[in-house]
Amino acid sequence: MATDELVKTTTGIAHHGAGRLPSVDVDSFNIEIKDEDGFLGDRASKGAFREILDRWRKPLRKSGEDPFGDEPSDQISKKTLDAILVGDDTEASAIVHSAIEDFAQELAYVTRRFLKTKAWAKTECIVVGGGFRDSRLGELAIARTQIILKSEDFKIDMVPIRAHPDEAGLIGALHLAPSWIFEAHDSILAVDIGGTNIRCGLVETRWKKAKDLSKAGVWKSELWRHADDEPTREGAVKRLTKMLKGLITEAESEGFKLAPFIGIACPGVINEDGSIEKGAQNLPGNWESSKFNLPASLIEGIPQIGEHDTAILMHNDGVVQGLSEVPFMQDVDRWGVLTIGTGLGNARFTNRRKEGNGKDKDRDSTENGKKKGKENNKNDKE
Repeated sequence: MATDELVKTTTGIAHHGAGRLPSVDVDSFNIEIKDEDGFLGDRASKGAFREILDRWRKPLRKSGEDPFGDEPSDQISKKTLDAILVGDDTEASAIVHSAIEDFAQELAYVTRRFLKTKAWAKTECIVVGGGFRDSRLGELAIARTQIILKSEDFKIDMVPIRAHPDEAGLIGALHLAPSWIFEAHDSILAVDIGGTNIRCGLVETRWKKAKDLSKAGVWKSELWRHADDEPTREGAVKRLTKMLKGLITEAESEGFKLAPFIGIACPGVINEDGSIEKGAQNLPGNWESSKFNLPASLIEGIPQIGEHDTAILMHNDGVVQGLSEVPFMQDVDRWGVLTIGTGLGNARFTNRRKEGNGKDKDRDSTENGKKKGKENNKNDKE
């Protein structure tokens, strides 16, 4: 199938990985900046925090006074660390606070480097998502990072993403769809693909309560920890298709007016035709193959939703998680997202303003969504 035919068949709305979406322009995503030690994002990842924590434990471990005992740092739960922050063991609390401070310094360093790139120039606010954010220690690290940057005269706000990280990647998929789709439907299907898990969900628009989608929420989601099963690529697609069909059946039985649209968040650089250029190395099988196209594969398994042909739009997972914040970023022009997980996801957005007639400027004209973000990624690599 020709590329242009593939794009039309699998979306019918906009290009995958589009730089122009209904509410925002995606100025960049998945920038990979390097320094002398490697990829910059590795300095502010979930693993980086655990390494910092381990360094602070090391001196006490030598003297047999480590308050955490023999438990490896990467196996101590966020819940346990959060409890220690407010607990009576001052030494253990001091270790966690020290790790938070060092991590915040690293995150501030990484953020400075992003802000110095062309694509991130004039950024006014950064929302921080990913699994690390879902903890008190994550929130403290984010707040401390903001203080560090403001002390250096960076006029930037840094805030935790509002939605739970597990749901933000599903809710954000609403902002991949054109607004007209919400007038006749009250929900969509969304998929959030990660290196460990695949999550599918039915997202309620609650459009009648808030047309800016600020009241949207996940009605139901299903999680598959594919890393435990180690499936083939084809097996993963088959399981994903089954999960989505199950949600479609439940939506019908519950009386939802499900839109014939599936929004997908996926790691890596997403090409216009739905293929993945790079960044999908942690997914089961070779997802970067020129012979593999996830949207096209799902269309084969789910050609219709209700009485309409299925439309699918796939974008980078950091972009989609950031899109969940669109309704709450209307007081700024330019903003970004950093997702702290296995790596450091990143995206930068520019809001598309309304014209004097009160209608959103080009809100539904996403057919021209080009690879602006992808081009800027290349320009900003260091």
